[in-house]
Amino acid sequence: MKAAVTRAYGPPSVIELVDVPEPELLADDLLVRVTASPVTAGDSRMRALNVPRGFGLILRLILGWRRPRRAVMGMEFAGVVEAAGPGFAVGQRVFGITGLKGGCHAEKLAIAASGRVRAIPEGLSDAEAAGFFFGGLTALDFLTRQAGLEAGQRLLINGATGAVGSAAVQIGRHLGAEVTALCGPANVALALELGAHHAQGYDAPLPAGPFDVTMDCAGTLPYARAMPHLAAGGQLLVVVVASLAQQLGHSLRPRRNGHRLHVQTAVDSGPAMDRLIKLYRAGGYRPLVGAEFAFAEIRAAHALADTRHKRGAVVVKM
Repeated sequence: MKAAVTRAYGPPSVIELVDVPEPELLADDLLVRVTASPVTAGDSRMRALNVPRGFGLILRLILGWRRPRRAVMGMEFAGVVEAAGPGFAVGQRVFGITGLKGGCHAEKLAIAASGRVRAIPEGLSDAEAAGFFFGGLTALDFLTRQAGLEAGQRLLINGATGAVGSAAVQIGRHLGAEVTALCGPANVALALELGAHHAQGYDAPLPAGPFDVTMDCAGTLPYARAMPHLAAGGQLLVVVVASLAQQLGHSLRPRRNGHRLHVQTAVDSGPAMDRLIKLYRAGGYRPLVGAEFAFAEIRAAHALADTRHKRGAVVVKM
């Protein structure tokens, strides 16, 4: 089978499309023919070791010191079952998460039937299914578990048309918040289509607010800048941190001037996946796919993800 192999850290040019053996199956495994897989911001950062200051050593210890231990990256997938495990049938469309184990940027994948794999609900294309979890799970976790967003609250989303931001706009609107979106000037109309009540480009001054919840999906709205625009008791959701020191500072001192900062890693467990699927079925979320590439163009997909200025999910179709 073909797989996108990364044997060194570096730019997209380090990725090679080569023939590798098909995965070996354990007793509980499904064999999935992968039809689509996203190139997420996480995939981009891991390939290049382009991480916030202080995280490089930690990531090398996890992923591999000189080169990736797992040459086939890709943390999420959509596909079709070729060899069934418990609870699944041959020919069934499935999607799921492998996380740091990777392996999704390949034509076939083995994953435990009891793991983070689910049947694709009706109405999702392969590309949408591939891009379903990364942004959606992060947005849902920050807005509900961490912030406890309620109907009638005022929500500001910075970076509102990326994978996480586009999901947050939809989920915030579905939960009954008044959503204000900040994005690139060319994406203002898209933010309004996604459900934002108000939208403006980065070239305009920050809206005065005040906002009950501010969600920084772009890493350009630190507390010092967000503070004057937060309501009393307001919350800042820090999805992207500038450095390890900033994350530790937020974690150790989450309450400031009557505000609360949230910087926890989003939960991507099986129950969280089920909640997001339920939200999709209720009409509260649909993944935004901003670009699709053929498998042979995976370097170009990584190059787009590297820009940090993409719309929604970047998806590679096998």
